[in-house]
Amino acid sequence: MSSSDPKTRPKPVTRPPAPVPPSSWAKRTGFKPKFSGETNASDSGQIALPPRSRENENQPDLEAGRARPVPPVVNGEQPVSEKGPAEKDQSVKKRREADGTNKGSSAAAANGHTVNNGAAPQPQQPTRRPSRNEDVVDVLPQNVDDEGFVGRHSHMKYELRDTPGLVPIGLYGFQHYLSMLGSLILIPLVIVPAMGGTYEDTANVVSTVLFVSGVTTLLHSFFGSRLPLIQGSSFVFLAPALAIINSPEFRGLNGNNFKHIMKELQGAIIIASAFQALLGYSGLMSLFLRLINPVVVAPTVAAVGLSFYSYGFPQVGNCLEIGAVQILLVIIFSLYLRKISVLGHRIFLIYAVPLGLVITWAAAFLLTEAGVYSYKGCDTNIPSSNIVSEHCRKHVSRMKHCRVDTSHAFKSSPWFRFPYPLQWGTPVFHWKMAIVMCVVSIIASVDSVGSYHASSLLVSSRPPTPGVVSRGIGLEGLSSILAGLWGTGTGSTTLTENVHTIAVTKMGSRRAVELGACVLIVLSLVGKVGGFIASIPEVMVAALLCFMWAMLAALGLSNLRYSEAGSSRNIIIVGLSLFFSLSIPAYFQQYGISPNSNLSVPSYFQPYIVTSHGPFRTKYEGVNYIMNTLLSLHMVIAFIVAVILDNTVPGSRQERGVYVWSEAARREPAVVKDYELPFRVGRIFRWVKWVGL
Repeated sequence: MSSSDPKTRPKPVTRPPAPVPPSSWAKRTGFKPKFSGETNASDSGQIALPPRSRENENQPDLEAGRARPVPPVVNGEQPVSEKGPAEKDQSVKKRREADGTNKGSSAAAANGHTVNNGAAPQPQQPTRRPSRNEDVVDVLPQNVDDEGFVGRHSHMKYELRDTPGLVPIGLYGFQHYLSMLGSLILIPLVIVPAMGGTYEDTANVVSTVLFVSGVTTLLHSFFGSRLPLIQGSSFVFLAPALAIINSPEFRGLNGNNFKHIMKELQGAIIIASAFQALLGYSGLMSLFLRLINPVVVAPTVAAVGLSFYSYGFPQVGNCLEIGAVQILLVIIFSLYLRKISVLGHRIFLIYAVPLGLVITWAAAFLLTEAGVYSYKGCDTNIPSSNIVSEHCRKHVSRMKHCRVDTSHAFKSSPWFRFPYPLQWGTPVFHWKMAIVMCVVSIIASVDSVGSYHASSLLVSSRPPTPGVVSRGIGLEGLSSILAGLWGTGTGSTTLTENVHTIAVTKMGSRRAVELGACVLIVLSLVGKVGGFIASIPEVMVAALLCFMWAMLAALGLSNLRYSEAGSSRNIIIVGLSLFFSLSIPAYFQQYGISPNSNLSVPSYFQPYIVTSHGPFRTKYEGVNYIMNTLLSLHMVIAFIVAVILDNTVPGSRQERGVYVWSEAARREPAVVKDYELPFRVGRIFRWVKWVGL
């Protein structure tokens, strides 16, 4: 019988697919994938995707930063698409590296064999070409959860450079800032009363924060990292600000305590901000980035949220029926009702904080008007020290915290007020407070680095290069100098909560953030807006902070998804960093109150008065102040422990997450378009390579 008889024809040998050669990006970063696109198992804690059909599928083009259709595979090769000459040569070169078809055809030609294209091809096992996203499935996480929190930019409604139109941009921009309302306004509502400021002072500081946030966001969008990130008063600066506010030299001041302490804060913030700007623009940040990896960022940012537990629920307990209800509402909206869509928008998930605030405020207003918190012969305007009646003394705290009409900020605030620099007076500079703030500015830079990379994997083609990160940190330093000159009480950095907002709203256009910043500047000029925000009762502020600080801790830990979260090395490092970030400050804070002192400091501020009574008691008061303050800050301890352990304990680049934040994609065209400076400003910085692409 002939060899073509189907009964005697040998069966083709089924061979396993050829190993996937690493792409040029993976070669440069040392990335070793643990699985291909056809596997669902992973031991590194990364996301494995189920197998999908290869036909009629839009795969993301990692070079161009957009989805492209994949043509059908014919005889093991893909037809050449219509591309430019340079792009065509590049694709041919990559195809030759991926399979050995060209080598086989060349060898056949050298041996005198010819290929008959007209005849039917001989049955052979076609060489499998891996899809473009198989060898990077571990690097750029796909969108597998309903919020899109680890989603790729191809699943965004609008990407970084999209400009869909004025109306959509305006709506999405307003939505973006409304969802960030808690992060923008809550810090002034905490620090101004702690400084002895009135409700009018709180309203003025809130208006100043809104103004500076709008201006610095525009600057960062144009000349910083160019990512759609909102700049504002960061919670990173809250703990050191409270430590400075409760310093012993400010106790017993006569006159306006608020302005005196604010000028001290301004001086410390200006010096620390200049140090941060120098760190970025000098190129030192590029060197410092070698020590900062996801394993370092995660516990450091998480410690910022965990450090304020003593302020949260103890304040809510002053009026439990108002504060607890607000916490429950925010939890129900953000978790149980998160999948409910109204007109294509997940209203309850996006606006969980504003909706909870409005509903709780309305309920408290109705209870106040109904006389639930009114007691015969008692007046909230009378100071507690002047109340004689025992009946009123019993209910004065409940009246103060539960009623919504105790603040007169809205009535007394003007309709128009322009925040101007040095509005509280000339800043006062003290070196010991400035050094504390300089160390904190490093922590703020670490926080921003995590936000840059997390947001870039959502809205951009590649993570920012070290030069872009340095440029962003330098501009954040300049932005904080503006915050110090205007007097916001804290520095200005990237708000970490912004990453969650981008993932939920799926709005990654920088134009939306820029338009929203312009609206924020206009609103800051309306004095009644600041007065309205300043009239929020303290219980509601504390309830919102319980949610915001919990979110901040979770967002910090979410940076571990860029590393091998299941690695025992990383688990031990993160666990030790978080534990010591709570335990070591507790040791320092137990010295906070002298047994013979009679301080009228609220219990939730007592951890911040350690500056004068800590265990460091040398003959140099300035050194005592710096060491006692820094080592009582949770985020400083977490950062120190994480940096030392992560950079001394052996671990692969993939295990530490270094490959995700590498500089391998520096010269890709999509990266240049995403991060290049506008108005040809980038030409000025061509000679400064450490702040460029």
